[in-house]
Amino acid sequence: MSVVIIFSKSYCPHSARAKSILVNKYTIVPAPYVVELDQHPMGQELQGLLAETTGRRTVPNVLVRGRSMGGGDETAALDEKGELAATLKEMGGKWITEVHQ
Repeated sequence: MSVVIIFSKSYCPHSARAKSILVNKYTIVPAPYVVELDQHPMGQELQGLLAETTGRRTVPNVLVRGRSMGGGDETAALDEKGELAATLKEMGGKWITEVHQ
């Protein structure tokens, strides 16, 4: 597994935006792991568990070391402000070895 996990739905435009930023725009080591809840056999159960543990039922839900960093809007806002890499490094600690745009 990865330090960064993106809980997503394959058809969701907000999820696509967050995945595009985190997977395509940045190099993160180890690479983010994407869970498509609509394609996962336990997707509904996982989404319920995410709601309980993070307070967010919506997707995307970006977790860093098990803590929610937010969704698509939060990810995009951090990226636009130039704060995404620093936030990931801070939340990921020593488990994220590299983050750059």
